[in-house]
Amino acid sequence: MSEAADERDPRVKHADDYEVVVIGAGQAGLTIGYYLARQRRRFTILERGDSIAPAWRERWDSLTLFTPRRYSSLPGMPFPGDPDGYPTRDEVIRYLERYADTFQLSIELNSSVRRLSREDGRFVLDVDGRTIAADQVVVATGPFQTPYVPELAKDIDSAVWQVHSTGYRRPSDVPEEAVLVVGGGNTGFQIAKELSATHKVILSVGARQKPLPQRLAGRDLFWWLTKTGLIHKTVESRLGQRLKDRDTLIGSSPRQITRRYDVELKPRAVAASGRTLRFEDGSEVEADAVIWATGYRPDYSWIDLPIFDEHGRLRHRRGVTDAPGLYFLGLTWQHTRGSALIGWVKEDAEFIGERIAAFQEAKKQAEPQRERGESGVRAAARAREE
Repeated sequence: MSEAADERDPRVKHADDYEVVVIGAGQAGLTIGYYLARQRRRFTILERGDSIAPAWRERWDSLTLFTPRRYSSLPGMPFPGDPDGYPTRDEVIRYLERYADTFQLSIELNSSVRRLSREDGRFVLDVDGRTIAADQVVVATGPFQTPYVPELAKDIDSAVWQVHSTGYRRPSDVPEEAVLVVGGGNTGFQIAKELSATHKVILSVGARQKPLPQRLAGRDLFWWLTKTGLIHKTVESRLGQRLKDRDTLIGSSPRQITRRYDVELKPRAVAASGRTLRFEDGSEVEADAVIWATGYRPDYSWIDLPIFDEHGRLRHRRGVTDAPGLYFLGLTWQHTRGSALIGWVKEDAEFIGERIAAFQEAKKQAEPQRERGESGVRAAARAREE
């Protein structure tokens, strides 16, 4: 391949040296990859897993999206099938695989980034013992990073079957006795509903969330959110500030799950001993299985850069950090309610893509000036020697 062709093809590696490195090959990483390919950037996408979209593969078999197919596509390729229907987990995985193939995105699997730092004005990534350098980096690892399980899980008898929701796949895997699902979010409610057909189910709900119907007046919820513009309200807006820390139940409610699915509701679990779990109201249950639908915690311990506040929280504005050239993508409420959703991540990705292009253009313009400055220094040195 000629040098000219090499420069035109953004998929060609340059001795582990890139303009842009993307970390994570989920929906956010693939979307920014689409924009980088359109810019003909020299980039690669690093994925810790052995396949793309590992977060989707860690979800249970029957998972179905809340967003219809018309609102579940990435830029450049519509989601196939009935636009008003709701895609399954496996459909999403196939779509993301086809997306990566269609746009021939450069993806390196089994590539865990152990450390991200900066040296001599460039980013340095330690990737399983090898070093990669880049002008810019996009962290697209999303909100589903480290599964969180409360400490009280350690006080439960080892004979009780326990798993985080990432390890739950289907009801047949769960012991056929009383199962406690801990977590009152969408994941907890959906798993409790599925299990109720074959198991006695208790659902422990800590903070109550506002229930919203899946459909309203014959229209999908996200049709209304889009039509009214609510999905585009930014985190800086007054409404965004009110909503950003409030989760919602979509298509579920405490009343529905107790009456239609015969699931027993309990408040927050506060203690455990043997097979017994105790709740905030003092009541207790004995469980044969516990599923922890208790969410995730971010893990940025591998980032060695001054981009966090005194509480360890990431500082950014729409994904742009205090470290020039370092961006985040796919975070919950990164800019709007849709920032972490498959159908709306493209809006933040396009914004980050524009920042990447401006950064590279500024770098390109600065290089001749630096070269002229270096030439002047060399000329002055020769004059002194003469």
